[in-house]
Amino acid sequence: MTTTEFQVTGMTCGHCEAAVREEVGQVAGVESLEVSAATGRLVVTSSTPVDEAAVVAAVDEAGYVAARA
Repeated sequence: MTTTEFQVTGMTCGHCEAAVREEVGQVAGVESLEVSAATGRLVVTSSTPVDEAAVVAAVDEAGYVAARA
């Protein structure tokens, strides 16, 4: 398993977390993820190295901005 951490800006609540969870969960290879509006932390666990650009694009689709931490 591979874990990749991102910093997400703009999240303020549980709804924000759910939106990010829904979009990032659709990225190929993502097995699980943890997201926290309080810390802005997104940790993606995958069986193979995840496409970081796809994760950033998924977060953007949810309405937030992500960068590799």
